[in-house]
Amino acid sequence: MTAKPAAAAARATVYGYPRQGQHRELKKAVEGYWKGRVTADALQETARDLRRSNWQQLADAGLHEVPTGDFSYYDHVLDTSVMVGAVPERHRAAVEADALDGYFAMARGTQDVAPLEMTKWFDTNYHYLVPELGPDTVFATDSAKQVGEVREALALGHTPRPVLVGPVTYLLLSKPAPGVATDFDPLTLLDRLLPVYAEVLADLRAAGAEWAQLDEPALVQDRTPADLNAAERAYRVLGALTDRPKLLVASYFDQLGEALPVLAKAPVDGLALDFTEAAAGNLDALAAAGGLPGKRLVAGVVNGRNIWINDYEKSLATLGTLLGLAERVDVAASCSLLHVPLDATAERDIDPQVLRWLAFARQKTAEIATLARGLAQGTHTIAAELAANRADLASRAGSAITHDPAVRARTAAVTDADGRRLAPYGERTVAQRAHLGLPLLPTTTIGSFPQTAELRTARADLRAGRIGTAGYEERIESEIRAVLSFQEEAGIDVLVHGEPERNDMVQYFAEQLTGYLATQHGWVQSYGTRYVRPPVLAGDISRPEPMTVRWTRYAQSLTDRPVKGMLTGPVTMLAWSFVRDDQPLGDTARQVALALRDEVGDLEAAGTSVIQVDEPALRETLPLRAAGRPAYLAWATEAFRLTTSGVRDRTQIHTHMCYAEFGDIVQAIDDLDADVISLEAARSHMQVARELAEHGYPREAGPGVYDIHSPRVPSAEEAAILLRKGLGAIPAERLWVNPDCGLKTRGWPETRASLENLVTAARTVRAELPTA
Repeated sequence: MTAKPAAAAARATVYGYPRQGQHRELKKAVEGYWKGRVTADALQETARDLRRSNWQQLADAGLHEVPTGDFSYYDHVLDTSVMVGAVPERHRAAVEADALDGYFAMARGTQDVAPLEMTKWFDTNYHYLVPELGPDTVFATDSAKQVGEVREALALGHTPRPVLVGPVTYLLLSKPAPGVATDFDPLTLLDRLLPVYAEVLADLRAAGAEWAQLDEPALVQDRTPADLNAAERAYRVLGALTDRPKLLVASYFDQLGEALPVLAKAPVDGLALDFTEAAAGNLDALAAAGGLPGKRLVAGVVNGRNIWINDYEKSLATLGTLLGLAERVDVAASCSLLHVPLDATAERDIDPQVLRWLAFARQKTAEIATLARGLAQGTHTIAAELAANRADLASRAGSAITHDPAVRARTAAVTDADGRRLAPYGERTVAQRAHLGLPLLPTTTIGSFPQTAELRTARADLRAGRIGTAGYEERIESEIRAVLSFQEEAGIDVLVHGEPERNDMVQYFAEQLTGYLATQHGWVQSYGTRYVRPPVLAGDISRPEPMTVRWTRYAQSLTDRPVKGMLTGPVTMLAWSFVRDDQPLGDTARQVALALRDEVGDLEAAGTSVIQVDEPALRETLPLRAAGRPAYLAWATEAFRLTTSGVRDRTQIHTHMCYAEFGDIVQAIDDLDADVISLEAARSHMQVARELAEHGYPREAGPGVYDIHSPRVPSAEEAAILLRKGLGAIPAERLWVNPDCGLKTRGWPETRASLENLVTAARTVRAELPTA
């Protein structure tokens, strides 16, 4: 193929970049600050060093602009709340006393003040802090962070493009503040918010920014006429400003749909659109809207959310088609590179040929620069890169890793009966209650207990050969004994072994399944200072041998109380991995489900009476547009049932979900046919319990009464208040008492105190019941 040079030379850019640093320097500095070991000045210097390094990497790769403002100590939506002065009343004193400490108090809470609610950023595993707004909210401009980073970049010789969460998306992501009527619509505050954005834009222009990027990913979702009118009004107002940089409005994760013509006609200077397969339709819709005459188009043709190499020829064909639809076409990733690891070349344990299939953030910036050069100067200038790309794509397509005939035959043989329990819930629950003998309001935890420095050291010592397998297993057994002993003393009814042997709830299983690749340095931010290493799902999946039975059996041998077997469900195994893109997701989910079904069967055979299969990603992976949801939910719920339906009636199947808007998937939760579900509810004040009740959810549920993403210890009375709210929606015979999520990230002192308070609350409320 031959591409003619673009009329206006194409440039390369990105919308955002990983924040943590090659060795997670930001995590270490922030956590050191929280513990008093790092000063505020030292933390800020670390942040400056990381920004400087990121910008230089981008410039060295050949990118013409660098994003600023995307860097964050915790979360960019929280940064936006600070920028517009939307600080909750309960945090104002802390923010006024010390801006940095107040910022972290909003994110994490204090012993006396609850944090902001946290939930997933669209359909990713990144979590943002939900803004709290009300009719009395007064916005105020604080552009210091955004202006400061523009000046930093300019001083280093870079061309900055500040990135802001757009005003419409900011309001659409917000919720009514505590005490505000639940039907309050934050979008009614748009006219109050726009003057603040106008001031920020003026400050950015004065600081030297030529362009500013306003991210509006909420507009790729199904939007009402009122939402679209708000977008039209917002960009009519901001576009009419005379004291502003040029405006680039960015969308990603899906196609813009009905919002595209609204933004195309707006008096802004450019649009950034996703042109990957996830946003199929943007190209045709842009052509139907008449293109962007006189404007800049930033084309996201490199997938910013997955780690497979780009198909250069396919991307160049798309870019060539776009050339006639805008005055200038630039090349970018489809979204911020926040969602991928930093550098694939750091991986030493992946086969070199397989490594050539992978592109992390640094490799993606090189791909973007290559495509921009080919578009601007002609494909003959990148002939060597095109040849190497073809060879790497062919290598992956023909690899034995990607196709296992036995796995495919087993998957093809699955029938509807394989995904159904033998008896309905009404019969199963009778058998389970007789077998388990639990009290009303039974207490349990979600699975993990604190991962101490000693545990992490033991795993590192095992990998490095400093201790042998016997010494490592002795250390794990000791931790399990301690965890079980504490739970028994605290009075918890259904125990867990604490998962001391697990590095991560997905990676641990991926390392034991065929078809997965594990990384050593592939860290991706999940929330705040919590980073995960998503494994790479490269080929067909099977389970060579049991993965969890050894430790679950050992734990059960230490106690007469039931110990839960703990597994990660098939949808979450996909969502929290970098999933293969060469077959339908439903096919991959079915393969994972069959591997997990084998594990469930082995756990039951080993005497495990309660088995929890976590699916926190079920809501997260929900397609952003309603049209795609029925098909997704059909294969997602089928995969869960395929995992869990081979057990006897008396074996109790649990599942767990956290930090998402569950009201959108209550029917799907019902369709899972789990006997018990535990859900995050503390920060959202038992909202999910009400949603389950409104749906008529017929099985058992444990809406969380302990917010584990905050270091504060909830009192017994606080937990009891939440529990009583739960009882207002779920009858006592079907209500469980548990934390919001696993305790891996918490310390032992707060864990002990919080769980003891949780048990006290359960006993207090249990005593209030007429049937107690």
